[in-house]
Amino acid sequence: MDNQFAQRATIGSEGRLAQLFGGQLGNQGIKFSAGNPDPNSFPTDRMGTAINSVLHQTGNQLFEYQTVVGPNSLRTQLAKRMEKTADIATSADQILLTAGGQQALDLVGKLLLNPGDEVAVEAPTYVGALAAFDQYEPTYYDIELADDGLDIDQLERTLRQHPHIKLLYTVPDFHNPTGITMSIDKRQRLVQLADQYDFYILEDTPYRDLSYVGSPLPAIKSFDRAGRVIFISSFSKILMPGLRLGWVTASPTIVNKLRQLKETNDLESPALMLAAVDEFMKTNDLDHHIATLLPSYHQRLTTMIDALDEMMPKSVHFTRPTGGFFIWVTLPTGFNAADILDQVVIPQAQVSYVPGRVFYAHQNVTNTFRLNFSGVEPTEIITGVTRLTNVLIPLLSQPTTFKAAAPVKSTVQNHH
Repeated sequence: MDNQFAQRATIGSEGRLAQLFGGQLGNQGIKFSAGNPDPNSFPTDRMGTAINSVLHQTGNQLFEYQTVVGPNSLRTQLAKRMEKTADIATSADQILLTAGGQQALDLVGKLLLNPGDEVAVEAPTYVGALAAFDQYEPTYYDIELADDGLDIDQLERTLRQHPHIKLLYTVPDFHNPTGITMSIDKRQRLVQLADQYDFYILEDTPYRDLSYVGSPLPAIKSFDRAGRVIFISSFSKILMPGLRLGWVTASPTIVNKLRQLKETNDLESPALMLAAVDEFMKTNDLDHHIATLLPSYHQRLTTMIDALDEMMPKSVHFTRPTGGFFIWVTLPTGFNAADILDQVVIPQAQVSYVPGRVFYAHQNVTNTFRLNFSGVEPTEIITGVTRLTNVLIPLLSQPTTFKAAAPVKSTVQNHH
């Protein structure tokens, strides 16, 4: 009966997302493939107190149907927070609460994309966004990354050649998967190009608060005067991913359209979680909580970079982020990181990473992979990088082993 499924059910996006969870590792396995925060950082007791408090205050009413946009109190708190931390002037009416950032990505894709519509994406980019957009069958245009964010000059050339591009998707802060941060000049110029060529910018930034050196830059949305920027963030990386709570900030027209789509999708987000996070933010200092996360994550990032510096051969390049959760590794041209993972790294080193191919819209680059450090203890990071390099070094010296079918070019040239 598979022939009765809708076309979107046969797109195959599950294949992209499956790579994020790594292969089967033994008891001694070390997972660099995850994208999760450290579970020991979760404020479980304080969140439990917030849940009990709202249950006591509200009782049965909390389990009635609520509003699709979410409680005004929480949206007001988020509006104030975005003004303080991202320089975004917004209001509760311009915020929609969603089931994590992933639902927000899907809703934006559903709102804007018809089959064949043109979308510019970073190469590489967040695989979950590609999986969401794939359902709507867009035409992708890859924009390469430099050390300070997407290549604006290439984007402008692409816009001149394809003036009907409707959407640009970007992760400007501690980019997933590369860890790169877009410069302030590029943020401003990007908005200018959106005004000039009449497209929307989807700014996805769940990591912007996790800056280990200096402060986050103003959001792209802060430069938006024409309502062209749709801003997405979530609590998954700064509180708990299991809350499944994100939000969208956009123009009133966009938020209203997204609200209508969400209403037909799930009617509303779970009221208990919304009320609990609202209470948590009222009774706890979220900035202080985030500040307690930064030293540990910074130590893990530094540990991984130092280990890669010490152990990786000079033919291997990697990014040097100052925040977020990820480091991007580029093998010599032509090697196939997915085959190496499946046939050597997992069985011999009991280490996992995410092969870079899934982070490209056209899955046409094979010699890259993503490493996560946030969910791994520093001692495990050293052990894992040691195991990884011990199996990689002999492979990289064999010119015909694990080569891709055709040479490919890395789109991130950040050398060590």
